[in-house]
Amino acid sequence: MNQRLMNWGIFLLLSLTWGSSFILMKLGLTSFSPYQVASIRLISAGLALLPFFLKFIRQTPTSKIPVIILSGLLGNGIPAYLFCIAETRIDSSLAGMLNSFTPVFALIFSLALFSAPVLKRQVMGLMIGFAGVILLFLVKGVGANAYWYYGFLVILATACYGLNIALVHHYLKEFQSLQLVSISLFFMGLFALPVLLLSNFGTTFRETEQPWMSLAASCTLGLIGTGIASLLFYQLIRSAGAIFASMVTYGLPVVAIGWGLLAGESVNIWQVVCLGVIMSGVYLVNRK
Repeated sequence: MNQRLMNWGIFLLLSLTWGSSFILMKLGLTSFSPYQVASIRLISAGLALLPFFLKFIRQTPTSKIPVIILSGLLGNGIPAYLFCIAETRIDSSLAGMLNSFTPVFALIFSLALFSAPVLKRQVMGLMIGFAGVILLFLVKGVGANAYWYYGFLVILATACYGLNIALVHHYLKEFQSLQLVSISLFFMGLFALPVLLLSNFGTTFRETEQPWMSLAASCTLGLIGTGIASLLFYQLIRSAGAIFASMVTYGLPVVAIGWGLLAGESVNIWQVVCLGVIMSGVYLVNRK
């Protein structure tokens, strides 16, 4: 019972943390480019966990390092850039809603790569989820936002998340959460450093009025939205399983919509209805 309560506590913390990530990206993008925000996010997360990397890298089998790096790329590296690029054109609330599609991709990759058993209701859930995403694009595209198709970058990011969930569940479940996160984020920060240095990062502080607010938002995004959240997420996969962990996407869009409304973004009833359709599909996919 204590473990179950702990799992639900982690679930709620992740919903709040990741749900707040989308508005932090928007704040970072007020002064920095999407590549700079994503790079700062990954570097700050890697630096925060550097002491743990130095401890765990010696305890990790060499043969597993490439798999952990791949997990870092899928779970943090690639999505960090995709989300930031997408949010240059779409609202943070829309990004949060589209992120709810992650569990569907987790099932798809489990079926395709690991021959997991499939039920008819799960196939129905996949179809309903895809229909909800298409409707959400149509609803958003009809409005004033001419760049709604940038949402496909978020869909690609959720595919990376889904593949990472399946990967961790089948190949890395025996490792400690802190071990996986510290090693993967060290390499993500290492890969992101040249991207930041080549982006004329220093000139931003001379050309913009409020770079420090954007820098603080980007660092907070890295420390909390990537470092701590990834640690909690890997722990949730180990203790509660991949499907339960992927269900964080139930709570995440609600938080993202709340922050979007506070920031003055437009969220209409039809978008909420589409989110409900997606969630219905996700429920059918994950229901015991």
